[in-house]
Amino acid sequence: MNWITGRTKVFHAAPLMGLLLLGACAAGEETGKLSDWLPGSADEQARTPDSAQDRPSQTTATRTAGARPPQLPSLQELLGRMPKPDKSFVVPPPLPTSDGVRVALLLPLSGINSRIGNAMLNAAELALFDFAPDNFEILIRDTKGTPEGASDAARLAIGDGAMAIIGPLLSSSVSAVAIPARAANVPVIGFSSDRRIVGDGVFTMGFFPEDEVRRVVHYAMLRGHNRFALLAPDNPYGAAVANALNGITNEFGASVVAQELYDPQSTNFSHAVRRVANYDLRSNALTELRDQLSGLEDEGSIAQLEKLKNLQTIGDAPFDALLVADGGKRLIEVAALLPFYDIDPTKVKILGTGLWDEPGLGAEPALLRGWFAAPDPEAREEFFIRYKRTFNAQPHRLTTLAYDALAVSIILARTDKQNPFATSKITQPSGFIGRDGVFRFGSDGLVERGLAVLRVGKKHPTTISPSPNKL
Repeated sequence: MNWITGRTKVFHAAPLMGLLLLGACAAGEETGKLSDWLPGSADEQARTPDSAQDRPSQTTATRTAGARPPQLPSLQELLGRMPKPDKSFVVPPPLPTSDGVRVALLLPLSGINSRIGNAMLNAAELALFDFAPDNFEILIRDTKGTPEGASDAARLAIGDGAMAIIGPLLSSSVSAVAIPARAANVPVIGFSSDRRIVGDGVFTMGFFPEDEVRRVVHYAMLRGHNRFALLAPDNPYGAAVANALNGITNEFGASVVAQELYDPQSTNFSHAVRRVANYDLRSNALTELRDQLSGLEDEGSIAQLEKLKNLQTIGDAPFDALLVADGGKRLIEVAALLPFYDIDPTKVKILGTGLWDEPGLGAEPALLRGWFAAPDPEAREEFFIRYKRTFNAQPHRLTTLAYDALAVSIILARTDKQNPFATSKITQPSGFIGRDGVFRFGSDGLVERGLAVLRVGKKHPTTISPSPNKL
């Protein structure tokens, strides 16, 4: 086995910016101060790791802080939007410590999702430098992007003394890892957004569309919207969104008056938008009214007919809020069809999920000033700046998950060296404040997050309802 240090090479750049604030208190206490958890002197805190070029190429490695599926599209949709990682090189192997806390990090460092896996490894390295004491060890294992690779990686890590497992990425791999982990009583904090794979020692940090829907729809209801419609892909992600929308509207006395799920592999979404807008009925009503008025010669009828001249339909859409639960290219294509089928964004509030959490959406006029729920971007802004400066690459949206998960494991290891990853420690009610805001793990294994509501701007979103400071 190769033992790779996380601090073999360092350079003195600008001091660490906006480091993660994590709660590491016992149940019921307030979250801890950052200064309580930063290792070393101010000079040590100014160190940042070298670029991705300085990463070892081995898929089986350990870093010690002292030296340096069914795939649910709620996560899958975020994959693949990032630059290729730089080439890596091998650093000298130090000997492992015998009295340290050892945690395994399982990521797809090869295979179809290798780019996101390497980006998350970058983020984990930042957390290692920010928080880890000398006796903290991280074992890096390549899942190869498959459930079989994940299971093999977990067994190797457990055999090498891992006390907890961070990762893997997708639900099928987390499920595969859960079998040997449960047998060895080793907790798992995965990155999947699949609610079906958690529990009995398996936790997940993924972003759940149900939570995002609940937050933005409730916000819309508080502002007078009570008739909702849905446009979403016909896949597990769309089904989860639809269930969540129907659940919260039933709970608070609102209604879902229209719902259309479209083929995510299609290149034409006009039929779904046309149906959800009730376009044909409204267009036919306009035609009938024009025919009635055209046979009349009084001034009022002539004036009214002139007003109808440039209309597509008559009457408003049957809803006052439309949830468009998609992202990327599909979102832009669907949104561009809304005014074409007479869904007026000045009359209908356009809502979104966390898949809207990317810059530049305001270039599509139909999405401008729309609302969506996501972690508060201010919580991760400094992290993204630092990531780009350190690795000379744009961070993937999911890199914050790796940073926060590893930071949690380090903080827990600092608080209790004997049994740091007991369920009661992971699920402490005070929770943690990370790069995506406040969060905590439930006894069911699901993560609960404090989400903000954001409004789409021309270049960047604006927070209109901030995330809570505590849950």
